[in-house]
Amino acid sequence: MTAEHDKEFEQYQALDLKIAKALQIDVPELQMPELPDLDTGNVAALPERKRSMKPLWFAIAATVVLATSISLRTSDLFETHDSLATEVLAHLDHEPYAFNNTEDPVSDARLARAVPASLAVFDRGSSLITYAQPCVINGKDVPHLVIQGQHGPVTILLMPHEEVAEEVPLDGDNVKGVILPVGKGSIAIIGDREELLEPIQKNVVNSVTWTT
Repeated sequence: MTAEHDKEFEQYQALDLKIAKALQIDVPELQMPELPDLDTGNVAALPERKRSMKPLWFAIAATVVLATSISLRTSDLFETHDSLATEVLAHLDHEPYAFNNTEDPVSDARLARAVPASLAVFDRGSSLITYAQPCVINGKDVPHLVIQGQHGPVTILLMPHEEVAEEVPLDGDNVKGVILPVGKGSIAIIGDREELLEPIQKNVVNSVTWTT
């Protein structure tokens, strides 16, 4: 059996050699073909896509609209202030008797009728109030009070329905004054040009509470 196995082994070896020789094939070296140089001068460039100007125009338009809106609102505000100042000064001309220089104070009942609780609460304190009358300015109820200052009568107009954003100066023929913003309303205080109004303004503002 050993001789037969050796013979078969030799036959297998001989077959392996034949197969190995058959597989020994020379493979040619792979060479890449040379590509011709490209003539970039004849290559058409892709058209560049233009950026849309719509977002820029929308931004500019929005800015213009906003600026116009602010300008109109500011203009309306100044016109409203000027109109109110004109009405206040005109009202003084309509009630010249309110400027009577007197030392007679009005009664509490008279003051309560002039300043109804539905509009405001006014603490008269130690102020000498010599005039108290319910009036109308711009179609709205306005309590009209007069106190005596160092240089004569000082007019006080309580305007709970007239809102102003800032102080509005008043300049009449022989008087000066200011419209003060107070909460959602305002108070006009007018006196002689020699009158020191600042202490009166502070006292009046602290004496008023809107109830409307």
